[in-house]
Amino acid sequence: MKIGAHYKGGDNCEFTVWAPRHQEVAVNLLSQRRLIPLERDERGYWRAEVNGITPGEFYVYRLDNCLERPDPASNYQPEGIHAPSQIVDHHSFIWDDYDWRGASLADAVIYELHVGTFTPEGAFEGIIPRLQELKNLGVSAIELMPVAQFPGARNWGYDGVYPYAPQNSYGGPDGLKRLVNACHQVGLGIILDVVYNHLGPEGNYLRNFGPYFTGKYHTPWGEALNFDGIDSDGVRQFFIQNALYWFREYRLDALRLDAVHAIYDASAKHFLQELAERVAELSVELGRKLYLIAESDLNDPRLIRPIEQGGFGLDAQWSDDFHHSLRTLLTGERRGYYQDFGGIGDLAKSYKQAFVYTGQYSEHRKRNFGEPPDGCSPRQFIVFAQNHDQIGNRMLGERLSNLVSFEALKLAAGAVLLSPSVPLLFMGEEYGEDRPFLYFVGHSDPYLQTAVREGRKAEFRAFEWQGEPPDPNEVSTFEASKLDWTKRNEERHGALLRLYRRLIDLRRQIPALKEPDWSSLEAREQSAGVILLSRHFGESEIAALLNFTNDAARCRLELDGDHWVKVLDSAGEEWDGPGSSISETIESDQEVALSARSFVLFERRAE
Repeated sequence: MKIGAHYKGGDNCEFTVWAPRHQEVAVNLLSQRRLIPLERDERGYWRAEVNGITPGEFYVYRLDNCLERPDPASNYQPEGIHAPSQIVDHHSFIWDDYDWRGASLADAVIYELHVGTFTPEGAFEGIIPRLQELKNLGVSAIELMPVAQFPGARNWGYDGVYPYAPQNSYGGPDGLKRLVNACHQVGLGIILDVVYNHLGPEGNYLRNFGPYFTGKYHTPWGEALNFDGIDSDGVRQFFIQNALYWFREYRLDALRLDAVHAIYDASAKHFLQELAERVAELSVELGRKLYLIAESDLNDPRLIRPIEQGGFGLDAQWSDDFHHSLRTLLTGERRGYYQDFGGIGDLAKSYKQAFVYTGQYSEHRKRNFGEPPDGCSPRQFIVFAQNHDQIGNRMLGERLSNLVSFEALKLAAGAVLLSPSVPLLFMGEEYGEDRPFLYFVGHSDPYLQTAVREGRKAEFRAFEWQGEPPDPNEVSTFEASKLDWTKRNEERHGALLRLYRRLIDLRRQIPALKEPDWSSLEAREQSAGVILLSRHFGESEIAALLNFTNDAARCRLELDGDHWVKVLDSAGEEWDGPGSSISETIESDQEVALSARSFVLFERRAE
């Protein structure tokens, strides 16, 4: 079953819409002025095959012969969220990616970007000329923030109300397909962020069709979706079909599932498990691995454990604990959820098992929190020094480059890219972009504009930030968030970019860095404020010292074996640092002098 308007070729289109509580449903073909009654089945799906249809036809559904609404599974809204839907011919696009065999999380480096602010064009096709630069950096997959049709022309994407329709101002269906095609041609995977926990407040017409929402649960962003109540089967299928649609029609490699902790489901089979099962079936059908990556603040390994072991069967999840541990060491922030972090041991623990909170008491949550991810792999966790949330949910949208020194930026890069988990970079991080990434919207409803403005102020009170946040409704807030690509090769920006390239190269060249294995990793506080991270695989062995203090530090490797070769010192002049005082080779018990806010990587080699 394909929900929505499924153009089958020739002049034939099949319409399917779920509206279980209506007595009559018809599709109104606007340009033809034809009203076609649909036939209801026993589960509340209304269908009809209609001839005389051409792609591009505008239509709406008429409910009970009175209310007209766009298709909730519209494939395209070229005139916006309140306008009619348009029929799309998915068979007409010519793909050139038939040699593509799929992406892999095993050696992935993910690059998260926002389509509207990544380039001056702010569209899918504007990204294409930049893909080779990302490939040269060492990125293996780009991750798009949500692109489902939202109000206006500017939004983070989490206010989408048409989950099947690529944003019109970004280039619509063909624009997204051209981007996917181009990614695969240069050897990049592509991940899409999708939102299955709520819909945006403006243009949200799902409730006109059926019981998509429930009052039993609540999310921070609006009504919770009905995944376990009366008539919830239709809701579950709407979103499961959406995931399959993105994989099948747009050839995406992975979906990032936004805030799965706000997907409430007390069913015997959780929605996420059913979703994972259906995606696994499609993977077999298509002959390539398709991935589901969860964003979650639950510290719950069940999300990524195999279904046969009682898990939900997702492939990976983001690790907020790693970010919070690293962020507090770099900035000293301890407000809000950062109050649970701050010690060097937190980051060391996150290196060893992703989660810092594995059942102990959390002061921020006022309860015991988390569970150890026993039996999981490091490559099932995504780690980062910054992302859209951690930047954009600050009052002034400051990046790390606005908050810490240049030496600390390099230290952050080393901390992430030496991890055994999958690293994620946020657009511009690799060269130290210093423009903000602010929260912005394009709502047309004055009430919503005011509500968003006041809601943002309320969010910031927990962090005790002073002053007024930029108005999310202003075009200037959006424009201020666009990357400045001219900086990439300027002075220190260029040095940071080269450092990122080198770290990613080493991550793939050195077996001890390439192979993910917690059992062969050790992380501990070697001296005050300094982490010793060691990893080995077979005969390959590395050790890294990361100094998070603002002063020079002296410490020893204290590892087995002799003859360690310095591979990279972030304080080196080639990285625009103050200069390295560490010799090219050292012995395992030799004392070394680390510059403030620096890291040094050693590799053990035969003499």
